[in-house]
Amino acid sequence: MNTSVLSVQNLSVALPAGADRSHAVQDISLTLHAGETLCVVGESGSGKSVLAMSVMGLLARELRVTAGSVLLQNESLLDADAARLRGLRGRAMGMVFQEPMTALNPVMRCGEQVDEVLRCHTGWALLQRRQAVLQIMQQVRLPEPGRMIDSYPHQLSGGQRQRIVIAMAMVLKPALLICDEPTTALDVTTQQEILKLIQQLQQESGTAVLFITHDLGVVADIADRVLVMHYGVQVEQGERDQVLQRPQADYTRRLLAAVPEMMPPAPRRLPDTPPVLRVQALRKTYVSREGWGTVRRTDALADAGLALRAGETLGIVGESGSGKSTLARCVLRLIDPDSGDIFWGQDNIAAMPESQLRPLRHRIQVVFQDPNRSLNPRMRVGESIVEGARNFGLNAQQAQERGRALLEQTGLPANAWERYPSQFSGGQRQRIALARALACQPDVLVADEAVSALDVSVQAQILELLSEVQRGMGLGLLFITHDLRVAAQLCDSVIVMHRGQIVEHGPTAALYADPQHAYTRALLASVPGARL
Repeated sequence: MNTSVLSVQNLSVALPAGADRSHAVQDISLTLHAGETLCVVGESGSGKSVLAMSVMGLLARELRVTAGSVLLQNESLLDADAARLRGLRGRAMGMVFQEPMTALNPVMRCGEQVDEVLRCHTGWALLQRRQAVLQIMQQVRLPEPGRMIDSYPHQLSGGQRQRIVIAMAMVLKPALLICDEPTTALDVTTQQEILKLIQQLQQESGTAVLFITHDLGVVADIADRVLVMHYGVQVEQGERDQVLQRPQADYTRRLLAAVPEMMPPAPRRLPDTPPVLRVQALRKTYVSREGWGTVRRTDALADAGLALRAGETLGIVGESGSGKSTLARCVLRLIDPDSGDIFWGQDNIAAMPESQLRPLRHRIQVVFQDPNRSLNPRMRVGESIVEGARNFGLNAQQAQERGRALLEQTGLPANAWERYPSQFSGGQRQRIALARALACQPDVLVADEAVSALDVSVQAQILELLSEVQRGMGLGLLFITHDLRVAAQLCDSVIVMHRGQIVEHGPTAALYADPQHAYTRALLASVPGARL
């Protein structure tokens, strides 16, 4: 008989008084066996992470378990004291968090952070621990493990940092591994590598995996069973194919319907008008100084070019480090290119001094990936929205009229005007960031990974909103993403970037149907969820 590694029965966790509902999770039950992967899916606020934190004993102080049991290898975690939980974390259960830069200590070398797990849970000598650290770094496919041991987190790529976190979680081969959105911010090829790595380590050690995600493509690729949560309640649980192919709950069907398809729609007919944005032969090289006077040069852009017309959506796709964001920042003149031309309409702004550029900045606006960082937490929503419009000439009354109209246009409640960003969900904050950008009435809107951190249903709403706004205002939309499903549905044409170069460019439907470059083919083949 296959003994359960994790058993959760009728778990309920209460929210503080004054919350919009009484419980973060209510009456949740699940069983997870050795070598099995259970994916927990649902929108933000569904209780997925609270479930994980309950198992790990890391619940926030204001949350409390009111009912149920949590057993790890038949030992009650809810009855364990703090010392016992510390003894179990790392040895019997490990966790991989969504954002490795937050999970890792920025002032400790990566090897020290993996070694810390061994020092806390074993009596091994230094040499034995170092050999174990090198071995796990080799297992997680990190290049040059000896160098990685002595590197700090900021010196590694996002995928490499996530591998360090996985190494910390798996170095003692725990019976349970909890993964909380570990691939959300990663591009498709890195995501595929991380998922394969987790599956490989699972097979080698027989670890049970509780995988929390809102990416149903990932679920289709790795899950044995699926648990669907909504507002803290379990709405459906079953075998992967049964839940994904024959869902019983209306909520599950809505989630699946919100997943963008890989098949692009029929091409739109766009008016043949002059470009509102044009880039020619753009180059950018980063120079950094390393130890002993060594100078390192990185060609972030090499002869990049594009043209964007009013009403057109141009997608830019590629892995992390491909040059997508560098191109966007050059286009916005947030950084200066080394050479090349950038035309906003008829004006070449590539080398224009800031004093001349500032009055033109209303022509091109940006929506960033994380509205938590781009919105000032101390400014009320109304103040944030009208700030740009006031800077470009509108008086207070005109700016307020435009701002309130944009609140309605972007689907935000009228009372949002006097509230702060922290009082809204992630999707609502992204709507606020969009309203703020539109208040300047730009010709071009740059969306830099604007929906990558959102769950599928909210993502679908923001994408539909972008399309509506574009149709209503005739915007040129430069859409930067690593999600090829989103690009398929939103973009009229797509640019594929790799190591600072544009390797392919064409109409979306034609490029997806018959990619010419090997790198484009590899990107498309890496998209998770072929079963969807």
